[in-house]
Amino acid sequence: MNQNHIKEIVENLIKTFLDAGTVSLTLRKQGLSKEIKSDNTPVSNGDLEVNKILTKKILELTPNIPIVSEESSENKSQDNLKNFWLIDPIDGTFDYINNLDEFTINAGLIIDRRPVAGLICAPAKNRMFYSYGENLSFELINGKSIKLNHSKYFDKNEIKFVSYSNKTKPEIDAIYKKLNVKKYVRMKSSLKFCVIAAGEFDGYVAEPRASEWDIAAGHAILKHSGGSVTDFDGNEILYGKKDFKNPSLILKSRNIQ
Repeated sequence: MNQNHIKEIVENLIKTFLDAGTVSLTLRKQGLSKEIKSDNTPVSNGDLEVNKILTKKILELTPNIPIVSEESSENKSQDNLKNFWLIDPIDGTFDYINNLDEFTINAGLIIDRRPVAGLICAPAKNRMFYSYGENLSFELINGKSIKLNHSKYFDKNEIKFVSYSNKTKPEIDAIYKKLNVKKYVRMKSSLKFCVIAAGEFDGYVAEPRASEWDIAAGHAILKHSGGSVTDFDGNEILYGKKDFKNPSLILKSRNIQ
């Protein structure tokens, strides 16, 4: 699959993501139905409806590429997947069902176990990000595709990270010290990848947690903006691992490579 084909697929998905975002907000306004899954995490009818919208369009565009979604059991038992989609229809369901605004809609295309394209919509923040190749990460602003720009906000004396929690562990504090991180702000959803790619923040550190569908789209967007995504030892993050579980993560913007 060449880059022009990947670009065409991504551009054909943008409207679908924006429409799914509108649906997610409409359903929330009407009142969501909620339940707790077997892994003790919440799911709503909004998660499931967005999942239907995304999978329908993606299957139309790439019928021969399997889809692995957080909200479906299909393809999760397959071993040795190399080319596939990873979808998280609502990342940040807690925020979504509690009328907060950081939740995101996500899809990442994996080819040869590496992310080659990503789309992330943050409906409540009216933000849409996507990428399809090196130096080809964009935010859609007022209908125009604006290439992500790290240097706009960067201050080497005020390095800012996002964090999953307001309380950090010693191993994360050690990385902060090494990277001269001066402050961090809590952010739970995949929006963290986008704001780092846009240069609004400089990085993120997390111990092993969550799943591949939580990070694949953001990984592509950050990587294609010139940033990096590795584990604590600097190793490349590959996809299709057992149970689709993530290792430790260090995200860096282009500014602090």
